[in-house]
Amino acid sequence: MYTTTRKWAILSIPIVFIIFCIGTSIGSSNINIIDTAQILLHKIFSISLGDNINPKDVSIIWSLRVPRVLLAFLVGGSLAVSGSVVQSILKNELASPYTLGVSSGASLGAGLVIILGVHISFLGNLTLPLVGFLFGLFTVYGVIVFSSKIDKTMSNNTIILAGMVFSLFVNALLTTLTALFSEDLKSISLWQMGSFAMKGFSAVKAIIPFCIIGLVGILIYTKEMDILTFGEEQAKAVGVNTTKVKKRLFIFSAILTGSAVALSGTIGFVDLIAPHIVRRIFGSKHSYVIPMSFVFGGSLMVITDLIARTIVTPAELPVGAVTAIIGAPFFAYVYFSKGKRS
Repeated sequence: MYTTTRKWAILSIPIVFIIFCIGTSIGSSNINIIDTAQILLHKIFSISLGDNINPKDVSIIWSLRVPRVLLAFLVGGSLAVSGSVVQSILKNELASPYTLGVSSGASLGAGLVIILGVHISFLGNLTLPLVGFLFGLFTVYGVIVFSSKIDKTMSNNTIILAGMVFSLFVNALLTTLTALFSEDLKSISLWQMGSFAMKGFSAVKAIIPFCIIGLVGILIYTKEMDILTFGEEQAKAVGVNTTKVKKRLFIFSAILTGSAVALSGTIGFVDLIAPHIVRRIFGSKHSYVIPMSFVFGGSLMVITDLIARTIVTPAELPVGAVTAIIGAPFFAYVYFSKGKRS
């Protein structure tokens, strides 16, 4: 089983590179995929370019498309890993990090920045994503504190209900703000629908530290997550401090989701689809599930963003709308197939 899994993991590396090349070669001006691969290898490994490569194409690929595709990959990977963690802890295939209120909190933070016109000079364009991230993180922290106060064991039902309460409350605040400042409604709505347009390497650099912190933090607890799948009583019996592990995993998931949502807007269903498919292919061992969820979720987001920016050229669809069109039927399939199995 694990030999096959390892082969799939190794095979995923060239597949990701091919997807990355496709994502960067297709756009308003299509560039030959072989030329795209040459440009990427030239920029990454300093391999000499062929004489047939147009300098203009090099600029388009490296300055415009590479940061967009990289950001899409990192955001998709972050959401997918967060989804796999939340689903594992809550033992619910339909759970997502948005259940914890990350999206609602980040949206409120972004809405306040847009409405108040806040701009921190040394952060520049990163003001909005940073504030959104902090609000998302604070919301999750509030859910964790609230859950632990009313239920010291932090049972799954308590966490889900607390997340729903906080999400509804924060959404109500955002709705009230948009009603009072209706002139900013369009900007807030566009941000919430999700997009990677006009995002440069600064956005990529901004999300990388959060990806590293979140991923490393979660990977530390893969063994505990494996044990938790057998139930909390069994986990406690072998010495796992389930409450502490849950809190830390939720915080690391919030770091991944909060940074992703803050930099791209609200993009749903990737965190549901990717972990589900990864578990079907690689099994339930989290040392495989976590990294492969990142790879699969990132690849799925690159493909989704490609569809969003090319299907109605020269216009561009919100990425969140495309993921919803793909994800809603998938959600229904998972829900009804789960009902049949039970």
